[in-house]
Amino acid sequence: MFKKVREDLNAFMERDPAARSKAEIFFLYNGFHAVMFYRLSHWLYRHRCFFFARWVSQYAKFRTGVEIHPAAQIGKGLCIDHGTGIVIGETCVIGDYCLLYQGVTLGGTGKDTGKRHPTLGNHVMVGSGAKVLGPFTIGDYSKIAANAVVLEEIPPHSTAVGVPAKIIRQNGQRVEDLDQVHIPDPIAQEFCRLKIRIAELEKKLEEKEKNETV
Repeated sequence: MFKKVREDLNAFMERDPAARSKAEIFFLYNGFHAVMFYRLSHWLYRHRCFFFARWVSQYAKFRTGVEIHPAAQIGKGLCIDHGTGIVIGETCVIGDYCLLYQGVTLGGTGKDTGKRHPTLGNHVMVGSGAKVLGPFTIGDYSKIAANAVVLEEIPPHSTAVGVPAKIIRQNGQRVEDLDQVHIPDPIAQEFCRLKIRIAELEKKLEEKEKNETV
């Protein structure tokens, strides 16, 4: 557990450009505190101290604004930036060196039993306010854009944007973790195509009317 805490601390230091020192992260960073509380609650859960595991997780929710079920499986190097409003469900699995921003929900879609929450691969970034709902996998090095709603599996090295989310492949190239702005918008692109098509049809209609007049 303590080894993973060190990995988490290093991940925050590497990924947060505002971090000045590890001491600042350890004592003052809300997201780091949430991860530490999770490590403790998960250890208690694995040792069948279910009541105390939930007590720690609920205290962490009150203290940090981040709710992580103690049964969730989270790898090393998790970085929670800001963190407020994050929810991570019971059967959620998160790989190594993932990055979550505020308002993220890794949840289920109903009252199904068994695996009902998503699995995140390694080095996955989930943007602010994004919702990933269901028992599918987000592939390694993939990005979920801010406010996206993901309802199906995302391949590795991909970017998902929109509501519901659509996949934009990046030709197998990794996208920089902290850039959530320069991401293509498939909805805007579709509107642009429709606008061009309407303009073409209007031009043909005008030409037809002129020919009929002549």
